[in-house]
Amino acid sequence: MDTKEILQVVDVVSNEKGVSKEVIFEAIEAALAAATRKVGGEHMDVRVAIDRHSGSYETFRRWTVVDDEADEFDPEQQFTLSGAQRDHPGVAVGDVIEEPLPAVPFGRIASQMAKQVIVQKVRDAEREKIVETYTPRIGHMLVGQVKRLDRGNLIVDLGGNVDALLTRDEMIARENIRIGDRVCALLADARIEQRGPQLFLTRRAPKLMMELFRREVPEVADGIVEVIACARDPGVRAKIAVRSYDPRIDPIGACVGMHGTRVQAVSNELAGERVDIVLFDVNPAQFVLNSLSPAKVVSITMDEESHTMDVAVAEDQLSIAIGRGGQNVRLASELTGWELNLMTEEQASQKQEAEIGTLRQMFVDKLDLDQSVADILVQEGFTSVEEVAFVPAAELLAIEEFDEDLVQELRSRAQNLLLTQEISREEEFGDVEPAADLLEVEGMSRRLAYRLAAHGIVTREDLADQAVPDLLDIDGFDETLAGQLIMAARSAWFTDGAQA
Repeated sequence: MDTKEILQVVDVVSNEKGVSKEVIFEAIEAALAAATRKVGGEHMDVRVAIDRHSGSYETFRRWTVVDDEADEFDPEQQFTLSGAQRDHPGVAVGDVIEEPLPAVPFGRIASQMAKQVIVQKVRDAEREKIVETYTPRIGHMLVGQVKRLDRGNLIVDLGGNVDALLTRDEMIARENIRIGDRVCALLADARIEQRGPQLFLTRRAPKLMMELFRREVPEVADGIVEVIACARDPGVRAKIAVRSYDPRIDPIGACVGMHGTRVQAVSNELAGERVDIVLFDVNPAQFVLNSLSPAKVVSITMDEESHTMDVAVAEDQLSIAIGRGGQNVRLASELTGWELNLMTEEQASQKQEAEIGTLRQMFVDKLDLDQSVADILVQEGFTSVEEVAFVPAAELLAIEEFDEDLVQELRSRAQNLLLTQEISREEEFGDVEPAADLLEVEGMSRRLAYRLAAHGIVTREDLADQAVPDLLDIDGFDETLAGQLIMAARSAWFTDGAQA
């Protein structure tokens, strides 16, 4: 292979495949090195350097310098340090010694090998380029034509000699797609694979429906109407939440279109999937109410701490709210992000009465109150002794049935109870403070650390010296927990030993 051939191959392959010339040069260097080894010896370490301007190239044989006492030594690729220093003073272990080799004539087999290496390098470069081009488009909708079927999976031609894979698991159930059909899908991943496509599609992702509405509804594409969220049961039913940034435009009407043409186009693209379009509301309760349509909601009780809502509906509306197989309430829950507990009015009333009874009894027992006073606290929204103790006195005085003396007595009882509980905890733990390193033991809680300190186990070292049976008499410890904490405390021993 002369210099003109090398430059010509680089230009032709780079232009045909759209791969940088540097990649082609590196491929030819690797091919020439492989062919040189074929002639001179398979175990040789060979490097070929091609001049990027003239096309001329040089061939070098390489040896790595290793210690004289190395466990493994390969004379074909390594020099011992003492042997290398005789001819190359100043070299050190790890250095590479190169000696030029004469250019060897390449026969038919060697030339064929060179060609295979170049083809493989170009193919790898093409795959990397495809992944690099499509990675920024992950999460976007792509449109392609079904090229062939492969064991139930679809190979989709995206154009430009780029294929993508749509697996059976990412297709909509029971949809009938044939070779030659145009298909819309979301790009789920782009990664380098040894064989086959590097792009992976899905038709089950909620974002695909959002992208389809962006395509079909000009107001969504222009940003006047926004699709906030989507929840899907692919191929069966979906809910989308929309809002409008222009008070003159109805977001639901814009997405439905004249005679339902827009929403029908989206539905047809997704194997007839039925779409409920829901008006988004910043008020979570109203948003949930909208999302449960067509069911009519009687009342909603929110619990922000657990992020749940108890939704009460009339007896004849319960089956509508739940939907077939729980589909309606499940999609509403996914759409709004709230866990929804559906119940009838009677069930909601019973649950509320039970909760009120529990709170009332808690105030009666802990603060020694009459039931009438406890009822008033519950009705005013108090749910804990801490609220009674620390809420501003003015809020309690604003309650019609309370006077200043009653408010002072309530606050005093609540504060005294909390103080008693705090003293009780201090007595339980004792006066001994656990050391900082004991609190830092993996899996250690503050309460457990104080319990250990009360039994004389104050530092990490103290805990590491214990055996599991030593801790079983301490409240809160079982064999598993004791073993885990002791081993965590002892981990410092092994770390210190390794460092030493």
